[in-house]
Amino acid sequence: MTTLHITKDEINRLPMKQYEGSIHLIRTPEEAEQAVAELKQETLLGFDTETRPTFRVGEYYQPSLLQLATGKEVFLFQLKLTGLTAGLREVLSGSDILKSGVSIKDDLSELRKLADFEPAGFIELATHAKKAHIKNLGLRGLAALLLGFRISKREQVSNWAKNELTESQLRYAATDAWLGREIYLHMDGMGLIKNK
Repeated sequence: MTTLHITKDEINRLPMKQYEGSIHLIRTPEEAEQAVAELKQETLLGFDTETRPTFRVGEYYQPSLLQLATGKEVFLFQLKLTGLTAGLREVLSGSDILKSGVSIKDDLSELRKLADFEPAGFIELATHAKKAHIKNLGLRGLAALLLGFRISKREQVSNWAKNELTESQLRYAATDAWLGREIYLHMDGMGLIKNK
């Protein structure tokens, strides 16, 4: 079987795209529980987290943002303000709602340090990409190869722990979660998602 691959140069020639839809920034436990009521209506969510980057050995920060994308909107939970509420833990441990993204294992292990839950219903896109002989396993590479556009990584190392996030940070975070869902749908349509 042929290996599917896109080079950095090829990615850089693609048009830039970001999530343009509705974004909800969730800043209180009450807002989180209201959002959960909507999320529980879904069967597939794009999933990601953002953490303030570390630049020194031994430095550690908890996840700052949890992003969950539906087909119509993206919810961004500021975790230091909302905490990982009972409703959010229910969504993350419910096998009836699929949650897809890239590098999920580390995100989940960090989230479980905030509150204990048993993750279920997660789809690691890189695992399915690898089985399909796709060489680009990161979100940016998969988006370029499968969806034909590139995404900005400009905000990747910005300070996610700030109380006030910029519009650029919100779009970046929403784009990552939205792509988790879009890439899943694309791969599933191609028959590349086995044993969901």
